[in-house]
Amino acid sequence: MKTGIGNFLRALSSLCLVLVAAAAAAEPAYTVTSEPAELLRLPEPRLPDVSGYTRAAIEAKIDTRRRATVSVRKMLGHPAMQQFIGSDNNLAEWVRRQHGMPQAIFIEGGYINLADLAKKLAGTPYWRKTESGAHLARLPIVVAHGATLHIGEETRELRLSQERGAFLVNDGRLFIVGSRVTAWREADNSPARFRRPAEFRPFLIFWGGTETYIADSVITSFGYDKSKSYGISISQYPPGQIRAMKREEPSGWIVGAEFIDMWYGFYCYETRGFVIKDSIYRDNIVYGIDPHDRSRGLIIAGNTARGTKKKHGIIVSREVNDSFIFNNISHGNRLSGIVVDRSSTNNLLAGNEVRGNQSDGITIYESANNLLWGNRAIGNARHGIRVRNSENVRLYENFVADNGMYGIYGHMKDLSGSGRDIALDPFETKMSLTVVGGKIGDNGSGPISIEAPFKAELYRIDIRMPGKEINPFSGGVFSTHMAEILDLLVRQRKAVLVTPREENGGVRQ
Repeated sequence: MKTGIGNFLRALSSLCLVLVAAAAAAEPAYTVTSEPAELLRLPEPRLPDVSGYTRAAIEAKIDTRRRATVSVRKMLGHPAMQQFIGSDNNLAEWVRRQHGMPQAIFIEGGYINLADLAKKLAGTPYWRKTESGAHLARLPIVVAHGATLHIGEETRELRLSQERGAFLVNDGRLFIVGSRVTAWREADNSPARFRRPAEFRPFLIFWGGTETYIADSVITSFGYDKSKSYGISISQYPPGQIRAMKREEPSGWIVGAEFIDMWYGFYCYETRGFVIKDSIYRDNIVYGIDPHDRSRGLIIAGNTARGTKKKHGIIVSREVNDSFIFNNISHGNRLSGIVVDRSSTNNLLAGNEVRGNQSDGITIYESANNLLWGNRAIGNARHGIRVRNSENVRLYENFVADNGMYGIYGHMKDLSGSGRDIALDPFETKMSLTVVGGKIGDNGSGPISIEAPFKAELYRIDIRMPGKEINPFSGGVFSTHMAEILDLLVRQRKAVLVTPREENGGVRQ
């Protein structure tokens, strides 16, 4: 009996479950009841089988039956180039760099590898082969719709000249396998390492209807702060073009590759079924991995994102739905390890490790119906897992420890005065959170803080890991209901349901 009371009191002094109002007005009354534990039981989620996404499977997709043609001609008039020459300002960039009307290398009609492309351009001012065996492209390269470019292991390295305004456009099929592709600063005879956000650096853009496959390769020093020029960008065409072109969403795989010193390590827009597996994103500038607007069915698995200098290691934002983010490691990033943002729903985050990030481990912003299962959030500067303005977020079997603030922090925030485009990114100040299983302990401000939830459910949480005594909060709903919560959760080992009293038309019986 003495041991049971002692455990209860230790839980009472260490569990900081805070239920406070979001506004300065009087806090709503809450009811605390138990609910059937069966309602909170979930089977362990099934993850996609990623064993088939391999270099060998990529190489098997290469079709060499038709040979491509190669030409050098004006950039004007090709739909894949319209984004970059569609205004006088854009066109002037390449006029200045090429010292005349801008041209590009066009690959059309079939397959070509980089070695054969180099032979066709040998002796021209547009292409150089260095003594070390690397190839330097001094014009943009366009892989036209229906064509294939293969950069393989027989090619030591493809370099794209910063001074001459080179970049790579895939409007067909692109394979980079067992090689290296580098943005190159000719003046320094070295990679075009990041210096300033607005400074042009070569980039790679892959448009609607395309397939892109990258395996066992190193991609470095691409991208700058301009639309579709971020580094690696997988993007559907703009609405005005897509209506005429009728292209499917772009897709492809990245397997076992490494991305270094990119403005964005990976960016996609309206992309379907893209796979990023077992790759490394290190020391990139803004984001490591950044799937964006209306991308769906993505698999992001087994990757490492570290050392991002401005923002997050991995983020999905603005209606990135029905996707799988699992078994990744995201650490040492300037802000959060993993973020789910702006109406991104029905995603599974499982088995990820987020540690040593300078903000949260995992952050969920304005994104309902997401499941976090078996993740490890350790030693992050702010919260281990943070949830804002999001309903039906379920946290199951997560390990959350040694974070600077709360282990799990749920809250609401009015974003209407924040400069946010509410029409583009709507939100509701509603939040409901379910926390089941897992271990939460030794976090700087306490295990859990949940502000003004529409609903909070707690069950089978292991909080027996306090690193120091934490005094219970003395005000608000916490002090009113803490004894009831702990009695159900710790002593009776029941599932706890916390709801605002007015949701039920009065006090629960």
